[in-house]
Amino acid sequence: MLRWTVIFLIVAIIAGVLGFGGIAAGAAGIAKILFFVFLVLFVLSLISGRVGRS
Repeated sequence: MLRWTVIFLIVAIIAGVLGFGGIAAGAAGIAKILFFVFLVLFVLSLISGRVGRS
């Protein structure tokens, strides 16, 4: 249990540093770009999976 407490404490500290610092806007922009990249890759993998089965 102590291990999980330490892990969540570290995650909370990192989130606080990123959230209260100026990095949050940049990280949000990068996250939006990555979201759309992975969304396109997901759709392409679905299409290629359907074509491969036929």
